[in-house]
Amino acid sequence: MASSDLEQLCSHINEKIGNIKKTLSLRNCGQEPTLKTILNKIGDEIIVVNELLNKLELEIQYQEQTNSSLKELFECLEEDYKDVEHLKENIPPHLPQVTVTQNFVNGSDLDPEEPVKVEEPAPTKKPSKEQKNVKEMPFITSDEFNGIPAYMKSRLTYCQINDVIKEINKAVVSKYKILHQPKKSMSSVARNLYHRFIDEETKETKGHYFVVEADIKEFTALKVDKRFHVILNILRHCRRLSEVRGGGLTRYVIT
Repeated sequence: MASSDLEQLCSHINEKIGNIKKTLSLRNCGQEPTLKTILNKIGDEIIVVNELLNKLELEIQYQEQTNSSLKELFECLEEDYKDVEHLKENIPPHLPQVTVTQNFVNGSDLDPEEPVKVEEPAPTKKPSKEQKNVKEMPFITSDEFNGIPAYMKSRLTYCQINDVIKEINKAVVSKYKILHQPKKSMSSVARNLYHRFIDEETKETKGHYFVVEADIKEFTALKVDKRFHVILNILRHCRRLSEVRGGGLTRYVIT
């Protein structure tokens, strides 16, 4: 046997002997009354420390779960923030602009003993007999847009469809403004349009508001092309208009 192996074996045996001596020494300590009391106290302290460690472990688990929940909440808020920023940068142009006209007064400037005067709104003027409300086509909602079949809307966007609705409404208002205008105040161009409008009416369109392609070309900058007819098909699907054909014309009736 090599000397190095013999030395390792002797070292291992000596280590075992040392451990046995320490064990016997501790065993003898436990038999002495004075040391036994100290060992019992140490045992009690070990139990308390063990309970504290268990509580600490539970607290660490709770904090880890809370941290995970906060991370998920942060990610959700970050996504919501991105959505809000996207909506802010892509506000549909057809939405009405909100203007604030009310003057706000600080409460500290008001005298609590002085009665507050409430100004009555000015009476609204009654519309003249010639003025009539023209029915316009409501805009498509986001839910309606999402419900349109993909094959029908293709690559059209929500704003593009509502932009066409805005232009059709413009044509409707312009047409019926002429129809409701007194004949004496009409120009020659308006009078010619008036007669065309009357000639295009049928029994089916009586009492309804409608336009034809000539009105779209006359009053708007829309191109009456394939894309325009695709959008008209979508508007029929969403029940915004219907078609009345006859006399070589297609009348788009606001429903």
